[in-house]
Amino acid sequence: MVVSESAGFLGMPTGTFLVFTLIFLTVVLFVSEWLPPDITAIGVIVALVAFEPWTGISPAEGLSGFSNPATVTILAMYILSRGIQETGIVRRLGVEVARLTRGSENRLLVAVVGLTGPIAGVINNTPVVAVFIPMVTELADDAGISPSKLLLPLSYASMLGGTLTLIGTATNLVASDLAAQLGRENPGQGLHAFSMFEFTHLGVLVLAVGGLYLLTIGRVLIPARVQPGDRTARFEVEPFLARVLVTQRSPLVGTVAADVIEDAHRDLDLDILDVVRGDQHFIATEGDRTIDSRDILTVRGNPETIQQFCTLVDLRILPRATVTDAELDNPDRATLVELVIPQRSTLVGDTIGSTRLRERYDATVLAVRRAGGELVREGLGSLELEAGDSLLVQTTEETADYLAENDDFLVTGELVDEMLERERERGLSPTTVPALLIVGSVIALAALGVVPIVIAALGGIVAMVVTGVLSPNEAYDAVNWNVVFLLAGVIPLGLAMQETGGAALLAEFVVGEAEQLPAPVVLMLFYLLTGLLANIITPVASVVLLMPIAVDTALRTGGNAFAFVLAVTFAASTAFMTPVGYQTNLMVYSPGGYRFTDYVRAGAPLQLLLAVVTTLGIWFFWGLTPP
Repeated sequence: MVVSESAGFLGMPTGTFLVFTLIFLTVVLFVSEWLPPDITAIGVIVALVAFEPWTGISPAEGLSGFSNPATVTILAMYILSRGIQETGIVRRLGVEVARLTRGSENRLLVAVVGLTGPIAGVINNTPVVAVFIPMVTELADDAGISPSKLLLPLSYASMLGGTLTLIGTATNLVASDLAAQLGRENPGQGLHAFSMFEFTHLGVLVLAVGGLYLLTIGRVLIPARVQPGDRTARFEVEPFLARVLVTQRSPLVGTVAADVIEDAHRDLDLDILDVVRGDQHFIATEGDRTIDSRDILTVRGNPETIQQFCTLVDLRILPRATVTDAELDNPDRATLVELVIPQRSTLVGDTIGSTRLRERYDATVLAVRRAGGELVREGLGSLELEAGDSLLVQTTEETADYLAENDDFLVTGELVDEMLERERERGLSPTTVPALLIVGSVIALAALGVVPIVIAALGGIVAMVVTGVLSPNEAYDAVNWNVVFLLAGVIPLGLAMQETGGAALLAEFVVGEAEQLPAPVVLMLFYLLTGLLANIITPVASVVLLMPIAVDTALRTGGNAFAFVLAVTFAASTAFMTPVGYQTNLMVYSPGGYRFTDYVRAGAPLQLLLAVVTTLGIWFFWGLTPP
């Protein structure tokens, strides 16, 4: 379609101005999260098509993101990654890491970086990080070191590993498809879709340099925010816990403990956690146990509320009986676990009360650490859950095992020995060999060019279902649909930038400002700009918005367009400076007790270092002049 060239604002055509305005609003919504990013992306489609006379985006082009090979491939890779995850092979690797490294911070850090990176180059890094968070947290506690020193390197290493292959990240797949599209529009410039291992040698260099940074400089810069071991201290929940004695005159004598809990929680926002009776000790929510005189109850609540409760029902506070992990976390009766809410959890937006954790799982929430670091220990029932929240929960061992298998939670508080023993007993799934053969075949077929990667990946899905590696329902559940809709929305936004001349306009501005600069400096500036934008919005959106501008700049300056494509692609994988830049950063935010500034302090030097290394690597391997 021909875009209207009517005069617009600030000396640019109306369509161009409209697209820039839409991009600005999209970035604001991405950063503010006033709407979920996927909903914002759908709104982008609606706006682009609604203003078709100016944007040049027809309904078919607006919906093209859903049929884009990159989107379909990413959808398929989620399913293939789930198939590998279900075999238990990643968990088994974690067990071997635990066996070889426990007690040593040096060995554990080397193993985290050295193992996570290569794995993330083949399968989606989100499940890899999800599996390793509980293992790393408990091994850190076991070694007496802060989990904070290991969890951020875990996330960073998984991001670096994504630069190894075409399927390492969703960003690589989108960049590949966009490079092919730009190649069709600019024939003879060496632009083409990436092959499976086209930039693996550069990815190895980036992973090696980044890994060395994490083992040396990063180790110093990453703070020890969370103290090992004592979870009640880390969540600062001790002032909200008390031991109380049931007197003979108390009206609670003879009542069912679970009923007392329900009434106290509803009326006073107070929980009874467990009951000590002589040498017996049991969770208060279990079964229909009644309360007897001389029982000792562990109570959670505001100190004033606890005092009010004791006065109402004739209980006596035991001031010398402090409540620590030793009382709350005992494998014979109960355990403390930390539950992290991942981005794709169905519980995001629900209140803790509406999840009915106590009624359904015999699990009581003691405190919540928000993704921003805020600790919440009162009014928990009405607290809305957000992605990245970390919940300190007391429950039974059986429930902890069940929650560990639930996709709505990441359990980070299991006991090391029990965790290792359980994984050894469980072993690998019978589907391990078929799953590995299927994924290997997908990679081989795509690498040899027998079929396009999207077809190979879809064929892999069919094979996994036919061989019983995954059921159809498990395949559908494996897809992160938020990412799919996000991709489908931002892809036509990049197309609109080209249709309206916005990309060419920005490229002309960049060339005017940078024409006196050497080509390597211009290349590195695009790397830095892409990385900065990836930290603020998403890596995929930064690639879609900046790759056309980078290519136009290369063409106008006589540079190697493919080199600029690679710089933008690699830069999008370096969203190290914010917890929201990449989902694995958010996953480790609460378990590591990090602050926003910790990501800047540890991530900014790494991003600058890789800007230099990647620029020099591209210059050396591909050159900066047209082939």
